[in-house]
Amino acid sequence: MTALIVVLMFLGFVLIDVLVRLAHRRMELARARRERAAALASSLRLDFTHEAKSLKRAAVPEPRARILAVDDEPVVLDSFRKILVLAGFDVDTVESGPEALGLVQRRDYDFVFTDLKMPGMDGVEVVKAVRHLRPDVDVAVITGYGTIETAVQTLQHGAVDYVQKPFTEDELLDFAKKLLIRREARLQSQREPSVRVVAPSAAESAGAHDYCVAGGAFVSDGHTWARIEPGGQLRAGLDDFARKALGPVEGVGLPRPGQTVLRGEPLFSVSRGRLTAHFAAPMSGKVVQVNEALASDPELLTRSPYGKGWVCVLQPKDLAGELGSLRIGAPVVEWYREEIARLRKAKRELPAPASAEDWAAFEQEFLLSAVAR
Repeated sequence: MTALIVVLMFLGFVLIDVLVRLAHRRMELARARRERAAALASSLRLDFTHEAKSLKRAAVPEPRARILAVDDEPVVLDSFRKILVLAGFDVDTVESGPEALGLVQRRDYDFVFTDLKMPGMDGVEVVKAVRHLRPDVDVAVITGYGTIETAVQTLQHGAVDYVQKPFTEDELLDFAKKLLIRREARLQSQREPSVRVVAPSAAESAGAHDYCVAGGAFVSDGHTWARIEPGGQLRAGLDDFARKALGPVEGVGLPRPGQTVLRGEPLFSVSRGRLTAHFAAPMSGKVVQVNEALASDPELLTRSPYGKGWVCVLQPKDLAGELGSLRIGAPVVEWYREEIARLRKAKRELPAPASAEDWAAFEQEFLLSAVAR
C-alpha cells in the first residue's frame, strides 16, 4: 500500500510539473504577443517619411527576421504588418519599388516581399534590382491569380519563392517560416569552416563547422587517424572530416582480431540504413584489438572520434617505412581545407537526401582510392 501511495505521489508531482511548465509557456507566449502588439501600435505612430514617403515600420524585440514588403495596395501591407509582426518579425512596408530599393541600400533586411503588378516599377524589376544591389537578401514575390506564370519566371531572376494573394494568416505565416528555415540552412552551409589542432577530447563538443585535428594523431589520405601507442602499436579510428561528411552512424563493421591488412585495404566500415562507407587501413599490419563497445553503441564513433570511439589497434608491419605516408599537425590543417572545398563542390553536384550512390561516390573520392593515389 505504501509503495502504491509513493508511486501515485510521484505521478502527481510529474503531472503538476508538466502543467506548470505548460502554463508558464502559455504565459510567455501571451507576454511576447502583447509586447509585439504594443510595438506594432507604437511604431505605426512614428514618422519615417524622411527615409521613404510611404514607409511604415514595426520593430519588435529580438526579431526572427527583418522583412521589407512593397505593394501598391495599403490593405495588403496592413495585413503583412499585423500578421508578421505578431509572429515575431520586424516589418517595414512601402508602396513603391523605388522606395524599396532606397531602403535596401541603406538598411539590412533578410527578406524583401514584392508585389508583381505595381505602377512605375513592377515586381520583376524589383527582384532584379534587389538581387543586383544586395545579393545577400532573399526576395519573395506576392502574386495574384493572373500573374502566377510571371511569378514563376522571377525565380530565374533570383527570387526564392512566391505566395499567392489573397492569403490567409496561416498561409502567410507558413510561407514566412518556410523561407526562414531555408535561409538559415543556406547561411549555415555557407559559413566558412574553421580547422584547428585540438586536444582529442575537444572534438566531442566542436560545432558542425569546426573541424578538429587531434594533436598527436597522424591522419591518412583515407581519413583514418592513427596514434602511436607506447608499445609501438597503432590505435586507429575515423577522423573528424569523415565524421562531419557522413553524419549520424547506426552501425560499425569492425575488423577481425588477428586479421592482416595492407595499407589502403578496407579496415572497417560505417553504415546508416542502407548506406555504407568503407575506410582503409592507415598502415599495413595485424589487428590485435577491436573496440567491442562500438557493436552495442555505434554512435560512440562519432560522439568521441579520437577518444572512446577508436575502432581498432594494429601491430604495424613497417612503422618507420610507412609513417611518411601520413600527415600530422599543421599539414593536416592545410589538407583539411582542401578536402572541405572538394567536399562542398561535390555536395553541390549531388542531390539530397544522401543516397547509396552518394556514399559510394564519397568512398571512391575521399576514402579507399584516396590512399592508393
